[in-house]
Amino acid sequence: MSLSTLPLSYCTNVHPGRSIAEVEHGLDKYTVHVRENFGAPLAAGLWLAQSVVKELLALPDRLPRFAEGLSERGFTCHTLNAFPFGDFHSERVKENVHVPDWAQPERLDYTSHCATVLAALMPDGTEGSISTLPLGFKLCEHADNFFDRAIGQLIDLARRLDELYDETGKLIRLAIEPEPFGLIETTGEVLSFFERLWQRAEDQAAAEVVQRCLGLCYDVCHQAVEFEDVAESIQALDRGGVRINKVHITCALQLDHPAENAEGRKALARYVEPRYLHQTLARAASGEILRAVDLTEQLALHPELDFLEADVWRVHFHVPVDADHLGPLGTTRSQLKQALTAVAQLSYAPHLEVETYTWEILPDGNATNLIDGLTRELQATQSLLESL
Repeated sequence: MSLSTLPLSYCTNVHPGRSIAEVEHGLDKYTVHVRENFGAPLAAGLWLAQSVVKELLALPDRLPRFAEGLSERGFTCHTLNAFPFGDFHSERVKENVHVPDWAQPERLDYTSHCATVLAALMPDGTEGSISTLPLGFKLCEHADNFFDRAIGQLIDLARRLDELYDETGKLIRLAIEPEPFGLIETTGEVLSFFERLWQRAEDQAAAEVVQRCLGLCYDVCHQAVEFEDVAESIQALDRGGVRINKVHITCALQLDHPAENAEGRKALARYVEPRYLHQTLARAASGEILRAVDLTEQLALHPELDFLEADVWRVHFHVPVDADHLGPLGTTRSQLKQALTAVAQLSYAPHLEVETYTWEILPDGNATNLIDGLTRELQATQSLLESL
């Protein structure tokens, strides 16, 4: 068994965090109480927006004070979520969460600064991880040389992470996170991209740095939405030499037999909302995968015939990981055990983090039950890990 012995974390992107003060407010209002209810050590899985990182590094005393505050609250930190660059709680995020993409220097600088911050927060003797977007969004326009530019910047980041290790003794790895409609979304695309990335390394030393510092964030919800066999996916990545540096413990919505399930489609329509992108994929009886970039009321209530007659839909809407069903809708919770069982067979231990950032927008959900909800998720995850 190679499951991480570090404390579980939940990702604080569920809280607003446009400033240091907002991040600390979320820790005090929610995370401290979640840990008390959880009854076990809890790490702080921080989302630090670009504005927060800039604030932390603006004056020499700010980052040490922030690190001291984490320690005083009883938290360690070994992973950051650097996928959302800006305000992840604005009225409309949708595809803009992929901006800036990995061809833009702002993305490289932000991620590099996140590594500087994480090195100051990590306990000695641990390794760190930073999750990031899957390069960009497929439906955005990209220059012909996009991948070459993105790969060049990723190699630059790997060198910076290697230099940071030499300076601090803290090894931090990047974790690229595939997502439906991302430029990297399927296991096959991951393997192809990393082959291309490794080929660009100029010499053996550079190749070793890239191999050591660049890997994957495996979000179970995302690969379940793709209708991938998550256990086989993880095994294929391992065979292909792609290191999983972080696992997001997540569940998607599932609608079975939509043609016969008007109640389920009506329930699904209540999950339509304006903030986040909810990519919706359907598997037909033939095995063909149908794709819609976002969940809409039209899709839920009046789908085209091919979607209506599909066997099952899966929707990129992160739902509580302790739930097998939400009313007439199912979830992909069964995929979690398959994924974590496969992760346990790896020769190394990725970081494990619950990432349900949608509590505020769940139908009938609100912040007043957030502490209880996050506690249930962590307790259910701990039980699942102990059962493996």
